Formats: sequence, C-alpha cells, structure tokens
Amino acid sequence: MIVAVNTRLLIRNKLDGIGWFCFETMSRIAKNHPEHSFVFIFDRPYDPAFVFSENIIPVVVGPQARHPFLFILWFEWSVSRVLKQYKADVFVSPDGFLSLSSKVPSLAVIHDINFFHRPKDVPWLVRKYYNYFFPRFARKAKGIATVSSYSKKDISHAYDINPDKIDIVYNGANLIYKPIGEDEKEKVKQLYAGGKKYFVFVGTLHPRKNIARLITAFDSFKRDNPQHDFALVIVGNKMFLTSDIERALLQSTNQNDIYFTGRLEPSELARVMAAAYALTFVPLFEGFGIPIVEAMYCDVPVICSNVTSMPEVAGDAAVYADPYNITSIVDAMYAVAESKALHDDLITKGRKQRIRYTWDRTALHLWESIQKIR
Repeated sequence: MIVAVNTRLLIRNKLDGIGWFCFETMSRIAKNHPEHSFVFIFDRPYDPAFVFSENIIPVVVGPQARHPFLFILWFEWSVSRVLKQYKADVFVSPDGFLSLSSKVPSLAVIHDINFFHRPKDVPWLVRKYYNYFFPRFARKAKGIATVSSYSKKDISHAYDINPDKIDIVYNGANLIYKPIGEDEKEKVKQLYAGGKKYFVFVGTLHPRKNIARLITAFDSFKRDNPQHDFALVIVGNKMFLTSDIERALLQSTNQNDIYFTGRLEPSELARVMAAAYALTFVPLFEGFGIPIVEAMYCDVPVICSNVTSMPEVAGDAAVYADPYNITSIVDAMYAVAESKALHDDLITKGRKQRIRYTWDRTALHLWESIQKIR
C-alpha cells in the first residue's frame, strides 16, 4: 500500500499541537510497517530528521501553504498532482485539510472545530476558509479521526456526519514529560519564576485559551491569599488577537509575579511543567488539551476547565473551574494551594488517568483508521 501523508506541519523547531500529532504518529506508523510505502508531502524544504525510515519518500511541492488562497492552490493542485504521480492508495491529513479534486480515499484528522463555535477568534479570511471548506472536507473524507468523544459528537452534529465514519484516536504525551527531583525544581523556579512556587499555563496565546481571565484570577488569588506567595508562568507563542491579554496584564497588580517565557524547546518545556506546583489550564474550548496529560506524566496536579473535552480527558484527576467565571478559577487555585492532601490526591489519580494516553496507542488506532479506508 502507498500511503500519502500531508506533512506540511513537520517544521524543525516549530512543531505545534497538530505538528506533534503528525510527528508522533507517523514516525511510529512508518517504522512499524516497512511493508508499506509512505509519501510525505512537504510544502517547503524538510529536515532529514523527519524521514523516519527507509520506506518514506519525501516530496516537496510549493507553494508554502500558510494563507487561505495558498491552501487552495497547494491542496487542490500540488497535493492532487502528487497523489496521482505516486499512485497513492490512501491520503492521510493530520490537520484535516483535504484535496477535494482528488479521488484518492482520504482520512481527515479533524482535532476540533473551535472555529465553528468561536469564529471571531480567528482572522476574517481564515474563518471564511475554515467554515466553508471543513464541512466539505468532512463529507469528502472516506474516514475521519478525531481526538475525543466530545469532538466526535461535535463534528457529527455540526456537519451532519454519520458518527460511524468517525474514529476516536486520543492524543498521547512525549516520554520527556516525567517528574524531576527537588533540586532540579528549585533551579527551574529560580530561572523562570523568581524562585517562587508557580502555577503554569502551556499553550498558544490565543483568545480561546482564556489567558486574560487566568491573569485576572491569579491577581484575585494573590490579593485574597497573601499567605500563598505564588508566581504564574505562561508558556507559549503569541498567535493573534492578544490585546485582551495585554489589557489584563496592564491592570494586574502582580505583574512582577507573572512570567511569559515564549516558546520553549520541548526538553525545557518538560522541566518547566515538572517543576510547577499545578497546571492552570482553563481554555474556553479544547478538542483534547494535551497539557493536561503532560502534567499528569510529570506528577503535577491539574486545574482545568469544566467544558468541552476537558472533563473527558482529565476524568477524576483534576479540579474543575468554570472558565467564564473568575471566582471559580480562583477557588480552584485556592483549593490546590491550600490542601496538600488534595494536591497529592490529584497526583495519584493523575497516574491512573494518564495511562489511557500514549502515542503508541494513538499510532495504533490511527493505523486502524487508515486501513479502514483503503
């Protein structure tokens, strides 16, 4: 079988959530199935490290697909031509984008449809592209994979797709996410949090990540609980529409205890996660929420939102907050900071919950989805 894969998000030092999904699953699938050939389709020169095994044929075709007009050109012309040239039996797209002009059976990995529910969170043209094309991609696909039961139901309902067509392939966590010793924790605290215990947020700086409310909640927590001298560490790149974060920061009376690290290398991010007192992850919408699982693998308690997929992913191993209610977020922070028994109980429950989520399992289930559409 010749499996063509959209690998345009495999970019050295710039892997995001979907890029990591592609990396972790396709590296395993290609290595585990030497009897098949894999055509990796890049939109720019690729790093040789992404050619994971000898049965991978890397192909570079332009233009670089980073704009709605270029999305159309790349998928409808360039990708379609490669699929025909290499006589692909199936096409796998880890970011959900498909070539509507190709007749090759396709598997679209649609992680979530946050743009359907929160269209104003993305630029106008991107919003128009997503909400025009993704229903068509979902109908065009012979199979769909998604990362939670929540997303499966959401895609099925929003796009009127038979749920039998949609498989669930939960995300995993990289093996670099693991506990670290107390001495190492102290070094990380000194480097990133002024030596203080800290809450950590990990994710892109994007409106739906709800960082502005998190900052306001942290301010309230500090004001009402002076006995708990915490910092807040925010890890992630700016995306767009971050003016609400800037306003919240300007209004904060604890700016000196709020640290923005920007994007960190994976090994450093794992250290920052592992040294945290708790993860404070309160987005308004998530199809999965990988930082929840990464925190569990680091033995770090989880505070997360009680909406969309997050209760499904975290189970009983989290303290939940209403992401629209600042008081609710503050109460969750206080509960974990005040009670060592709760803090330790969340770690214990996280160890049980996390075993559901491994990249080996994700790759296995994705391969099963690929075989179904051939």
